[in-house]
Amino acid sequence: MNKYDVVIAGGGTAGCACAYIAAKYGLKVLLIEKNSFLGGSITSSLVIPAMKTSKNAINTEFFETLYNKLAVLEGAITYSDGNKGWFNPELTKIVLDDMLISAGVKIIFEANIRKIEEKLSSYIVTIEDDNLTPLDKELLLSIEAKYVIDATGDAKICQKLNCEFLTASNGKNSQPVNLRFIMSGVNTTEFSKWIMELDKDRDVTTSCTIDGKIYLSTAYTWDSNKNWALKPVFKAAIENGDITEADSNYFQIFSVAGTPDSIAFNCPRLLDTSSNPYIEGRRSILRLSKFCKKYFTGFKNAYISSIANTLGIRVSNRVKGKYIYTQDDLKEGKKFDNPVVISNYPIDIHSDKKDSSTLEKVYKEYQLPIEALMVKDRLFVAGRCISADFEAQAALRIIPSCFSMGEGLAKYLVKIISNSMDIL
Repeated sequence: MNKYDVVIAGGGTAGCACAYIAAKYGLKVLLIEKNSFLGGSITSSLVIPAMKTSKNAINTEFFETLYNKLAVLEGAITYSDGNKGWFNPELTKIVLDDMLISAGVKIIFEANIRKIEEKLSSYIVTIEDDNLTPLDKELLLSIEAKYVIDATGDAKICQKLNCEFLTASNGKNSQPVNLRFIMSGVNTTEFSKWIMELDKDRDVTTSCTIDGKIYLSTAYTWDSNKNWALKPVFKAAIENGDITEADSNYFQIFSVAGTPDSIAFNCPRLLDTSSNPYIEGRRSILRLSKFCKKYFTGFKNAYISSIANTLGIRVSNRVKGKYIYTQDDLKEGKKFDNPVVISNYPIDIHSDKKDSSTLEKVYKEYQLPIEALMVKDRLFVAGRCISADFEAQAALRIIPSCFSMGEGLAKYLVKIISNSMDIL
């Protein structure tokens, strides 16, 4: 029997942070990841940059370490607004490997937990072994874990253990998904000059120069509650049949750290997921790429260089934990004895209908308690599947908060396993 203090399912943002901190402070950690690389939403779904959060955020050691290591490789920048979450997704894969291995984490790629059994004081975990090496098969035929962390995003381990899930009485249980992509070969000097002259709203369109490279961001939606500078451009493209109205429902772009000719797209936002979202998403990506080449200055020689491997999912399953965190807790800035997150990011709810999305600012910093990550004895969650109502989860799902959840949970486990107060 191979014994671990902590087994983590899911090597995304929360899972990596939890694994790194737990191993760094002395726990024996196994991380099981379904993909062939770590990073989850950053790397597989191309969710870049990470959104800016509170300057008083806690549990940021993992985030800071990741940023510093990426910055050495020119794979991370601090944008003009102070946001340090502008990462290069490909370099993030490499840095995460090195960070977790150096901390002592055992990583198994291309694997899932096939079976999990709850014992008196531990869990017995069985891994799907089709892609395991002969050595891994020998070592991991049977795994015993003191604690299990479900960081799969969809709470797949909690489903196997028949945990209770949260539903919303008001019918709000979902947000539309994205399939992100990157275009390279962009003349960012020309594009920056054009878009900055077109759009004078610096809450929407910004540009700056860092280490001699131009970085920028702009946006447009089909909602009528804002006077978007790009509206006539999208209107003309729709009238000319170059894109569909659905293609225009949400459009947001950012430069990519370290690659000055690349632009990352936070779109298309897919409205109809009853069909195959990957097929529909890739069709929309092709239309949007042609649209940019035709209508945007600086995109003449641009091309699609990357399409996300997985959808950008904002909400899926939410587990019922020891404490259900609510939007009232969030808006009131309720304080807790053992917070794992401090943030001020707004309640951000996307809709598939015009003028129906919500971006509700909060006027107090809020705290997420460790109890919202506790599911049952020795079973925890971290990431978007936390125990929170729909509205609160919509504020807590961002990457920095998931980093903090994973790190805060790891520190809690170090405390109760080793009885150490040094890191808290």
